[in-house]
Amino acid sequence: MSPWQRLRTSVHLFLAGIRRRMTLGARVAVFDGDRVLLLRHTYIPGWHFPGGGVEPGETAAESGAREAVEETGIEPAGPVALFGLFHNVNEATVRDHVALFVCTQFRVARAFRPNHEIAAIGWFGPGELPADIDPGTARRVAEIVAGAAPAARW
Repeated sequence: MSPWQRLRTSVHLFLAGIRRRMTLGARVAVFDGDRVLLLRHTYIPGWHFPGGGVEPGETAAESGAREAVEETGIEPAGPVALFGLFHNVNEATVRDHVALFVCTQFRVARAFRPNHEIAAIGWFGPGELPADIDPGTARRVAEIVAGAAPAARW
């Protein structure tokens, strides 16, 4: 991540923290058999689940589904199941929370093309996770695959 991208992300998170008492994001772990869909942003390092902020008027599940198709072209085709609600402490705030949903039924709504926000997407098996996967994302993949209870913190 370039210094400019890091600054932009930090400013965005700081301003979001000022405007809201608590932030809520939704992410979706899309599985095709034992492979999980991950993406790499242009503005933060590592591989992550698709997701983003919950917008006014939408549920966390709706937000996760919307973000998945916007970011990857993959659209949940059935219900998404809530896996857990996590406290996510980051550089700019200690008030961020993430709702993680699991999706096993999906359709390809459109082909993925790299853009200003998402650099790449990929499908990864449990033993093939990228070396630079976000640590919280790696923990969630391991918990989901093992059928383990989720931790409280991202």
